[in-house]
Amino acid sequence: MAKEFKLPEVGEGIEAGTVVSILVSVGDTIEKDQPVLELETDKAVVEVPSSVSGVIESINVKENEEAKIGQVVLTVSDASGAAESDSATESAESAPAEQTTKPAPAQKPDQPASNNSSAEFVLPEVGEGIESGIVVSVLVSEGDTIEKDQPVLELETDKAVVEVPSSVSGTVQSVKVKANDEVRIGQVVLTVGGASQASSAASEGAKENAPEKAAQAKPEQRAEAPKKQASVPAQEQGGLIPAAPSVRRLARELGVNLSEMQGSGIMGRISAEDVRHYAEHGAVATGAAPQQATPAAPAAPSLPDFSKWGEVERESMSGIRKATVRSMTQAWTTVPMVTQFDKADITEFEKLRKKYQPKAEAVGAKLTPTAMLIKVIAAALRKFPDFNASIDVANNEVVYKKYVNIGVAVDTDKGLLVPVIKNADTKNMVELAQELGELAAKARDRKLSPDDMQGGNFNISNLGGIGGTNFTPIVNPPDVAILGVSRGEYEPVYNRETGEFVARMRMPLSLTYDHRLIDGAAAARFLRWVCTAIEDPFLISLEG
Repeated sequence: MAKEFKLPEVGEGIEAGTVVSILVSVGDTIEKDQPVLELETDKAVVEVPSSVSGVIESINVKENEEAKIGQVVLTVSDASGAAESDSATESAESAPAEQTTKPAPAQKPDQPASNNSSAEFVLPEVGEGIESGIVVSVLVSEGDTIEKDQPVLELETDKAVVEVPSSVSGTVQSVKVKANDEVRIGQVVLTVGGASQASSAASEGAKENAPEKAAQAKPEQRAEAPKKQASVPAQEQGGLIPAAPSVRRLARELGVNLSEMQGSGIMGRISAEDVRHYAEHGAVATGAAPQQATPAAPAAPSLPDFSKWGEVERESMSGIRKATVRSMTQAWTTVPMVTQFDKADITEFEKLRKKYQPKAEAVGAKLTPTAMLIKVIAAALRKFPDFNASIDVANNEVVYKKYVNIGVAVDTDKGLLVPVIKNADTKNMVELAQELGELAAKARDRKLSPDDMQGGNFNISNLGGIGGTNFTPIVNPPDVAILGVSRGEYEPVYNRETGEFVARMRMPLSLTYDHRLIDGAAAARFLRWVCTAIEDPFLISLEG
């Protein structure tokens, strides 16, 4: 029986929206509460979850098309025979108990459950805050025999290309994705035959929304679910919990049981804001969509038709470029930034670097100015803790970090990547040079893991090798400051003792900071201390 999913209400006073992207395709099997499209309303872009489950027969909207509340979005056929409609629910209520509690259809006698069952491998979580990625390559084909933990595809996330290992073993029956597809966490990637029960269970556990959960619910729970859906927590409905993987992760960290919550989003969807509010107050604030808590970035203006004036070519953004667009837009619209400029005399600094370069080369490292600057900045962050902090606006608190992790911007042919050197204050310059070289090489080869780029407190962006006199780097929240380094040049400097001008090499530095936490005087003191430490490295041991 075909079912229609109509666009639900997505906010008070909103009657229509523009379809930003469609997250499913004809032939896909979807679950109830699975996001099926992204809709741009007057103030925000929201994910719209489906209220039905089954196999998609038709999609009745297109990207960049306006859709009205109540308009049919999808037509879905019931693939499993488990009804979602009221009539099917009534049938479940009237059926004999032994029928409603009967397990899933039995396998054929010649198909033992232990080694001939079929399992789905769904895309697992691959990093903090990552909800989707682009398939770079699929490493297996239909008919291949795979083992558990064997890499089955390469996935490009916002900042890295990672190999995704399978959680099931057996023979690949079908491959649901292909190169250049965008896939979301929890989406089915492979179906595998001959999977062991343990592997199959692992796959089902990763999905967190297997239809069997609903089938195993008590008959009275299933019968009442449609009536209670608007006001009862998802677990009491006998259905899945409507929350994104990142929200589930946050709930685990805060010790919140999502089954006890009712979300304030579309169709009861639980947001991160709901989880935080529940952790503090034991209830979810309703009446306003959670996405309104943070001001939305203004919608990008539509472009003119450039082809009227000549030939054009369009190219899809890489995952890194998309991430840069999102993060830089958010940073620019939410952080009030100011940039402080200064110059450091690096004449002696360069002599020391060249003098001790052979010691670094002895362990296969290169003692670069950036490696030495990491040591200086690590000492500065210890002396000026406000620069090693983050602002928690929701709780009106400042989070001071007792560790010093420094990110270094690396220029690659795919865009800017920022690997992080952990505990930089505990390492000497040779160790820092060696680790920096390894991370930079991994960045250019796209081999950085998500962990390599997480946990940074402060960033350094060095453009001195390319050129330029000054620039204003952008703070990347939740950091509160970033240092920009430009090319050092010889300049005439007046010597007061001799009354003469002498040639000294001076390096321009640019410190951009979050003015909500850091005042101008504090920024000037920080940058002046950095310059002095560069000019007199003994200051690091004396005060750092």
